[in-house]
Amino acid sequence: MTNITVSDPAAVPPAGRAALRLPTQWLGLAPLFLFAILFLILPTMYLIIGAFQDREGGFTLANIVKLFETPTIRASYWISIKISFWSALLGALAGLGIAMAIVRGGLPSWVRSSTMTFSGVASNFAGVPLAFAFLFSLGRLGLVTIILRDVFGLNIYAMGFNMLTSWGLIVVYLYFQIPLMIVIITPALDGIKREWGEAAATLGATNWQYWRMVVIPVLWPSFLGTLVLLFANSFGAIATAYAFTGSFLNIVPISLYAQIRGDVLGDPNLGYALAFGMIFITGLANVFYIWFRTRSERWLK
Repeated sequence: MTNITVSDPAAVPPAGRAALRLPTQWLGLAPLFLFAILFLILPTMYLIIGAFQDREGGFTLANIVKLFETPTIRASYWISIKISFWSALLGALAGLGIAMAIVRGGLPSWVRSSTMTFSGVASNFAGVPLAFAFLFSLGRLGLVTIILRDVFGLNIYAMGFNMLTSWGLIVVYLYFQIPLMIVIITPALDGIKREWGEAAATLGATNWQYWRMVVIPVLWPSFLGTLVLLFANSFGAIATAYAFTGSFLNIVPISLYAQIRGDVLGDPNLGYALAFGMIFITGLANVFYIWFRTRSERWLK
């Protein structure tokens, strides 16, 4: 056997020297970090700083105080909270019913696939196109309104129907709230194992006892978390509300737009304070969503 020796000891790298490695594994996340810094973190910091400044740039708490002392601003927050709450609650209940039907209702597989595809598209269909779609359908000269009037003899506006109200905006919001609920709650329903039902039946539990003592406690954190997320989703919507109602409805996003768009009576720093209030409410809602989501994942693992 031939022995192979290394004649040049310098050719052997030192045992304790680690090779220099660039953090290339983070390069894929660089666009995400850049996007978050430029379009989320920096604008948010700009709004927060502006909320505590006057027109001359000095520090003040007057803008925050006006949020509580101005009746129109208090009313706008209250109206926004009511619209967001009812659209979130109705959307969550309707979406949960549809999700349960496609997951555990014994329907054909194509129904679930088509429903999930539509929900994925509809949950992102908002803004000006959604507002115009409802106006063209249920406006005073909308297609559905004319068909009901000319074909069925039913004049919904003569009966007191009006789209430019809080409930009209809630109906518009439901178009993307229900699909969003379906998309989020379906994985939670898939996580409920059939073995749990079989074990409950083996132990003599009725179907109602199984749902009350097993399914509902497991789904409850997911349902509450999605409900909070739907609330935040509708609370921050501005394009749909402004294109749909204009200035007829006094909600926070429209009041904010009126303050910062540069009108004679506009106050940009008060608009920043309004935005700060929205950030606080939606941020608190997202904290609760993360908390509920963590509890639900603990059960569904």
